[in-house]
Amino acid sequence: MLPYIVAATFFMEYLDTTIIATALPQMAQAFGIGPNELSLGMTAYMLTLAVFIPISGWVADRFGSRTVFGAAIVIFTCASILCGFSQNLWEFTAARVLQGLGGAMMVPVGRMIVVRSTSKANLMKAIATITWPAIVAPVVGPSIGGFIVTYASWRWIFLLNVPFGIAALAAVMLVVRNDHGAGKRPLDLVGFVLSGAALTSILYGTEIASHMESNIKVALGFIAAGIVLGWCAYRHARRTEHPLLDFSNLKIPTYSVTVITGSLTRIGIDSVPYLMPLMFQIGFGLTAFQSGLLLLATALGNLGMKAFTTRVLQRFGFRRVAVRNAVIAGSLIIACGLLTPDTPLPLTLAVIFCYGLSRSMQFTTLATLAYADISDARKSSASTLWSVAQQMTIGMGIAFGAVALRVAAFLRGDPLDAAGAHFTLGDFQLAFAMAGALVLVSVQGYRGLVRDAGDNIGGGMRSAQGKR
Repeated sequence: MLPYIVAATFFMEYLDTTIIATALPQMAQAFGIGPNELSLGMTAYMLTLAVFIPISGWVADRFGSRTVFGAAIVIFTCASILCGFSQNLWEFTAARVLQGLGGAMMVPVGRMIVVRSTSKANLMKAIATITWPAIVAPVVGPSIGGFIVTYASWRWIFLLNVPFGIAALAAVMLVVRNDHGAGKRPLDLVGFVLSGAALTSILYGTEIASHMESNIKVALGFIAAGIVLGWCAYRHARRTEHPLLDFSNLKIPTYSVTVITGSLTRIGIDSVPYLMPLMFQIGFGLTAFQSGLLLLATALGNLGMKAFTTRVLQRFGFRRVAVRNAVIAGSLIIACGLLTPDTPLPLTLAVIFCYGLSRSMQFTTLATLAYADISDARKSSASTLWSVAQQMTIGMGIAFGAVALRVAAFLRGDPLDAAGAHFTLGDFQLAFAMAGALVLVSVQGYRGLVRDAGDNIGGGMRSAQGKR
């Protein structure tokens, strides 16, 4: 039951993050402000995640994984109630900060609990289970949100978390052990400040870049400052006995490939949920609802692949799947950009569906391979760094899509200032090509894996034959 309980909490958090965008006009009207002003609440949530995700592993080791995970669910659920009953921007922003604190502890600690409690033989299936919320939620979120705001109130977007939160908390109290870390590590306060500042700067920069009316130079400035701070955090961690973020795990090839090379892949793939709805609405002239219906094909591909990921990895092995599927995913992203309003609907749905298949396969492969060679003593630190990388790439994927779209318009002759840009279907084609090229470039990193990478957790033909 454990992976399913954790997956349920992940879905609640990821869905909440993606569904809210559809409710912004209604919320702005209720608060008596403009939609752009409401972005403060969105940004506050994201920055709270950036600050507190790095400390999640240390808190869980110190106070116990069940205690922290249960507390995170309570905080997230109570904050959802406060969001639903907010009467103005400042109440909503304060509630989103509290919700971000719960989310920052809920997802990394939940992943850590599953990794710690699962044997190597069952790790592949467990990771596949807890990975699907992050894959499906960004795709189905806009459709669900559009339905809620059309037929009910935007407040139900947050209040729906309450029964799920109560059920998840009860299950956690019954099933999850309250494990502590091997030893009480001192808090790396300097590392906490540096990592928090770096992630905040990078994610705030990507948030600015994702808004079409923003100044791209300011966004790039924040991202550059975050990279510098991140380098300082890395240098500090190498000189500290008990670093908050343990970068020594990157010496393990299977882990470093999924964090470093995998980040490039995830940025390219995560730009598609941003670009595709815009292309359907601006380039194809569809309504937001019609666009959401088309995107359901991606969700079906994501869910459909879940039944086969374990068998595919057992049959072909992690290295072969990572290399070949990255090529397929990159090619399909480019193909998405070649769609036009005149493309037959079955072909459009087929391309989007296949993209969903490849997206699901690649994300599950990376999430599972990351822990193939991680010892029990390192699982806490490995899970924390993995969560940091995943959170960064979600924001950077959106920003990459937005910047690629701006660059495409600039090459066509429009000003780089997004306020003056008028995007054409050709701009989207070039933006999709850039995203696909980024994924194809990452293929080289996967080629460096040894052929039997991940065999110890059930990957490869030999493991499958051994089970038979």
